[in-house]
Amino acid sequence: MNLPEIIAPIADDMKAVDAVIRARLNSDVVLIRTIGDYIIGAGGKRMRPAMVLMVARALGYQGSHHHLLAAVVEFIHTATLLHDDVVDESDMRRGRGTANAVFGNAASVLVGDYLYSRSFEMMVEADDMRVMRILSEATTVIAEGEVLQLLNVHDPEVSQERYLQVVRYKTAKLFEAAAQVGAVLAGATPAQQEAAAAYGRHVGTAFQLVDDVLDYSGDAQALGKNVGDDLREGKPTLPLIRVMQTGSPAQQTLIREAIRTGDADFTAVAQAIQATDALAHTLAAARSEAELARKALADWPVSVCRESLLEFCAFAVDRDR
Repeated sequence: MNLPEIIAPIADDMKAVDAVIRARLNSDVVLIRTIGDYIIGAGGKRMRPAMVLMVARALGYQGSHHHLLAAVVEFIHTATLLHDDVVDESDMRRGRGTANAVFGNAASVLVGDYLYSRSFEMMVEADDMRVMRILSEATTVIAEGEVLQLLNVHDPEVSQERYLQVVRYKTAKLFEAAAQVGAVLAGATPAQQEAAAAYGRHVGTAFQLVDDVLDYSGDAQALGKNVGDDLREGKPTLPLIRVMQTGSPAQQTLIREAIRTGDADFTAVAQAIQATDALAHTLAAARSEAELARKALADWPVSVCRESLLEFCAFAVDRDR
């Protein structure tokens, strides 16, 4: 199934979240509105806010705070993207110029700060200390993940374990928090809240690992980003780490130098990746994470939204962009 089909049961909720996003991006400062509209207009999968909504609905939530908090999760995600693109010096995302490429680094960083601040302002409105604790902790862990990734840049000695720690901090943590917030809103049991957190964590990890695969098996137009960007930035992602574990001495040397310098023959790197089991290994790791996510929901009551959450697992690993 494609993503619109998966989230069809919460289509009205998603429209409500979009309305909240647009309303809360409103500012007397014109540049904030302009950049906000530019980012939101770029689209995106909206998987994280959808996770808040579907977990809440799967566990019987009937209130309205899920719209507000789903928008908070999207604001936090968008703020991280704005800051990421500046740090990574990226110039394309989702098929068009990044905000920093269009408006400049300073504006992107400051609007990212605004989105963080706005998200915390909105959290307070929900008046639930448990939710604030989950989301504030998530923003801290995400920042730690960004720093860990920075420490790994141009380091060919990064192990699979070190890399997966970055993934869990930088990417999976917000998925985890989104799912956990949905469970808390629904008044779920502690066991259900932990299951929701585990579900989000494993789906988020699977999602990032598939991004790693797509970076070396897709094309720039389909992915909406420059194929091989991570390599050019000196980031040792799992396919590269796997080649250094199992490739020939020449292949290992090629990848090590590519990571160390960020400057290599991309065709030769791609050939080395294709000649080993690097992509299959990474995809297998993603499928293992997706299966753990499915198992986390095994004891939840059967519902349309639970089925959509399970379909998320398949989507995370079977997508092509």
